[in-house]
Amino acid sequence: MQVFDVIKKLRRLGMAFLSLKDIHKSYFLGKEEFPVLMGIDLDFELGEFVSILGESGGGKSTLMNIIGGLDRNFEGTVTINGQQLDHKKEKQLDEYRRGTIGYIYQSYNLISHLTVLDNVLVALDMTTLNRSQRIKRATELLNKVGLSDQIKKHPNQLSGGQKQRVAIARALAADPQVIIADEPTGALDSTNTKEVLDLLDEIAKEGKLVIAVTHSQEVANYGTRIVHLADGKIDGNERIKEAYSTDVESDDIPARPLAASASYRTAFKHLSYNFWRNSLIILGTAIGLFSVMLFLGLGNGIKGYINQQVNDLANPDYVTVMKNTSKDNKKSASERMSATEQAMATNYKSTTLSDKLLNKLKNTKHVTKVQPGFQLGNANVVSGKQSESGATYLTWTGQNSSKSIKAGNKPGSGEILVDKKFAESIDSKNWKGAIGDKVTVTFTAMSNDNQPVKVTKELKISGITAASQQGGSSIYSNYSTMKTMLGDAGANNVPTMASVKINSTKKVKSVNDAINKMKTNGVHDFASISVGSILDTVNTITDLATNVLAAIAAISLVVSALMIIVSMYMSVSERTKEIGILRALGESRKDIRRLFTSESLFIGLLAAVLGTVMAYVIGFGLNEVLYKIAKYNLIQIQLSNVIFAFIVAIIISFLAALMPARRASRLNPIDALAAD
Repeated sequence: MQVFDVIKKLRRLGMAFLSLKDIHKSYFLGKEEFPVLMGIDLDFELGEFVSILGESGGGKSTLMNIIGGLDRNFEGTVTINGQQLDHKKEKQLDEYRRGTIGYIYQSYNLISHLTVLDNVLVALDMTTLNRSQRIKRATELLNKVGLSDQIKKHPNQLSGGQKQRVAIARALAADPQVIIADEPTGALDSTNTKEVLDLLDEIAKEGKLVIAVTHSQEVANYGTRIVHLADGKIDGNERIKEAYSTDVESDDIPARPLAASASYRTAFKHLSYNFWRNSLIILGTAIGLFSVMLFLGLGNGIKGYINQQVNDLANPDYVTVMKNTSKDNKKSASERMSATEQAMATNYKSTTLSDKLLNKLKNTKHVTKVQPGFQLGNANVVSGKQSESGATYLTWTGQNSSKSIKAGNKPGSGEILVDKKFAESIDSKNWKGAIGDKVTVTFTAMSNDNQPVKVTKELKISGITAASQQGGSSIYSNYSTMKTMLGDAGANNVPTMASVKINSTKKVKSVNDAINKMKTNGVHDFASISVGSILDTVNTITDLATNVLAAIAAISLVVSALMIIVSMYMSVSERTKEIGILRALGESRKDIRRLFTSESLFIGLLAAVLGTVMAYVIGFGLNEVLYKIAKYNLIQIQLSNVIFAFIVAIIISFLAALMPARRASRLNPIDALAAD
């Protein structure tokens, strides 16, 4: 049903469009009561231009706040379109202001950080019009009030008369039926006063109800009716001329609650308007996020580097198994393995793996190969005048990675692999030339009676491995060569270790655990360890160190959060009048909360973007330097690290805005509008 049809129906029923009955309002100072309105009864029709005339302090503004749905604490009833407003229901009042009321203020009350066009669009954002339709209507209204050439300017670039015309265009934007003008010409010169009054009269002619509060008789004479208010009572109600016809079809623009996207746009515009003031907060938060990402990236890089180094030395599909010599079942696999290595010096025979034990390993599920071997210590290697002592002499098995061979091949029968350090001692300029040279290997083994036996053998160098990073060195021969050397010297040549191949990398951990759980007579048979378990331990330590460093860096984020809180409280204080304007236009408390949390979230997101850029740029620079040392990119910022940083930024900025946003939403609209 069109608005003018509703009006005709109300008139047939003898009902006013807007009716005030027995309105009483008092203010209290402690327990002392100060009455402001004392029994106001008024009816208003569409098409009227009603002037509420009276001296300051007579209750005019209080009456307008009640009519406009801003004041909820009074006695009496307000009826609109035949329906009584319940001033106890805040949502109903929000809808009423949104769809029925348009405000024009003496002080204009424009939002400083928005352009002229955006100031009008604020009211249209709470209508069902789409974006292009809203822009079209706002532009048409600004053209109507003579400001088509000013739409891109901000309020501080306009004259007083221009500001008031912007306020009029905003009041008309959502096509409200009631226009409340509170001292609309109080700050204008005579020329601008006449223009504004002509515009208000034109609005009334279009079938709207215009209610103007004034203390000027000249302004009051412009209307169709003058209501005189003195000391909280009506002492005059004079009709100057008949109300204008309401047979004018309304644009009928349905109102709706503010969309979240509108709050986001307004928040972003305010952030952009004050960007440089907020830039330090963004930078501070970005530095904190950058530090966290950098340390996490460093942890990723170190883990990757260690994994690469270990996997270059050992095949991850193998596990190393030794016989368990400890009777303490509470010891871990690594502790049992250490006990076995110590037992080799005192009871070597007890550390050997019998065929029965080797077969037990072969029959384990998912095991495809078992390669026996030896681990012998304190070997001496001599080539001419060059020698190396204290080397660990090991059996080369499938567990050893071919990537560790820097030159030559894995050892065959009667051959040995030496490390690069020893090869360079032979010829520093041509260390690869050591391949094919003969070396004498000497070490002490144990007989079956656990007696020391000296073993000496001349072997040919088949290849050269990377020098050990730990300072010690390792040399390698194949199983048959070492077994023959030990047997020929009368030493015990039963293997003391085994490399066990698993059919799938995914099964390594479960098979390793299964081997460690094997028992005979309640005592563990083996001590088994895999590359994965070694890496797990190293990675756990690395993760711990990384997280501690990241946590220390994150302390700066707490400072950033405090900065955001302070900034938001300052923003609420500075924008108190804006909050009042938005509430008067029909925005709810929820909309106000969302406005401030949105701006804080934008700060957090911009900080996360800047922090990510800083992390990648500085990480790239550090990698350029560190690569020369480690031949590896030690800063590896992963997508998960970036996502984590963004999540942290969102959480911090959201939590930081909660208290300021809540304070903003709880401001009394009347008090907020009165703020300087």
